[in-house]
Amino acid sequence: MTHLNHIDGQWVSSATGATFEDRSPADERDLIGAFPDSGAEDVARAVASVAEAWPAWAAASPEVRADALFKAADIMSRRADEIAAELTREEGKTIGEARNEARRIAANFRLYAGEALRLNGETYPSEAGQIVFSLREAVGVVAVITPWNFPLSMAARKIAPALAAGNGVIFKPSEMTPLMGQRLVEVLLEAGIPPKLLALVQGRGPTVGRAITAQAGIDAITFTGSYAVGRDIQSSVSTDTRCQLEMGGKNATVVLADADPAKAAAIIERGAFGLTGQACTGTSRVLVARPLYDAVVEKLASVARAIKVGPGTAEGVKMGPLATRGQYDKVLSYVAIAREEGARIVTGGESLCDSDPALAHGYFVSPAVIADLPADSRLLREEIFGPVVAIGAFDTLDEAIAIADETEYGLAVSLVTNDLPAVLRFARTTRHGVVKVNGPTTGVGLNAPFGGYKHSSNQAAKEQGGATVMDFYTRIKSVYLGA
Repeated sequence: MTHLNHIDGQWVSSATGATFEDRSPADERDLIGAFPDSGAEDVARAVASVAEAWPAWAAASPEVRADALFKAADIMSRRADEIAAELTREEGKTIGEARNEARRIAANFRLYAGEALRLNGETYPSEAGQIVFSLREAVGVVAVITPWNFPLSMAARKIAPALAAGNGVIFKPSEMTPLMGQRLVEVLLEAGIPPKLLALVQGRGPTVGRAITAQAGIDAITFTGSYAVGRDIQSSVSTDTRCQLEMGGKNATVVLADADPAKAAAIIERGAFGLTGQACTGTSRVLVARPLYDAVVEKLASVARAIKVGPGTAEGVKMGPLATRGQYDKVLSYVAIAREEGARIVTGGESLCDSDPALAHGYFVSPAVIADLPADSRLLREEIFGPVVAIGAFDTLDEAIAIADETEYGLAVSLVTNDLPAVLRFARTTRHGVVKVNGPTTGVGLNAPFGGYKHSSNQAAKEQGGATVMDFYTRIKSVYLGA
């Protein structure tokens, strides 16, 4: 089936008619469809349409914007299981993980529907005979560029607040999950979002993404993806274009000496191997107090060996395929690097495509636990984005904090302990934007601010967090009212 862009209120092919193919990571023979391979001309048309449409949307009453988002939530709730099945087919995550993501979208829409009704300014003390107050106004045209690992939730938590604030949106989903981008737009249009207000431009990052950063008339860009691409976006746009960039992570779980090894292993499993390790907040490193090191390595290896890997809809499967051939090759290459560095491959890190005919045409690997790495190991510093855990030991809390913080990233970190003073010291000291205690690095609340330190974020504005995130999607105007 050939799918289309949505530009200027219509479903259309790319300007050149070119397409690209979308295939399932569980079986690369499974063709999901062909999608527009768009370029600069498509982006220009989308910007012109959205720029024309957004002022009327911004001028509409907040109830109109809220009502559309509430309706989108209801539609998404009805379609959640259907869209989840397509998500598993397209991205590879298990059906349970896909259902959780699909259902979360409805919650996102409801959260920001409420924020549309709470966009208020403030009044300020002033001299006699004058009132000073502030107004919040829409930014204008917002470009939303999202990754493949959470193709629904990443997009919804950007598009929903943008619309709630009165903006128009140009949406460029990942070329690895274009169908999910289309489904999200279909839901919003069915809910009553004005057709010309929301543009969907499918295509490859190096063409469509670059065209977006080069196109005049875009007032803000919100992006989630790699640090390299985020840095390129930041350097490409004009100084008056807002940028919200959420980028990579090299997240650690720290296990103190008072922790239970079995509990620690269960927490690490969820953070490292859930979603096939393809979460920006996923656990990539584990730091264990030396007295517990061997016990935690053994428990985690046992847990990893018990994980059933396979197609996301198969009975009993806990971990699906990697989402792309590139991710599959990258994960296997890092396991090879670990061997070259002299590390111990405790378990996993092997291709499963030759071991089971049902897996022969997908991107399946066994979850890897790697121990005894040298201090300068690349696995301790570089983002892998797959089900690979590197484990090291430490002697003091200060040493653990220093090791956890020494990478260029600072997104999420987890601490496993019952020592409250250690928890408080850790939370106040570590340079990470998300700190979890006795829980996995993955999983964040819809209403809590999200973002990292260092190369994990450009620090412009937090994502999520209800009212907090609305600062990015609105401008503040001060009004001095005299008699």
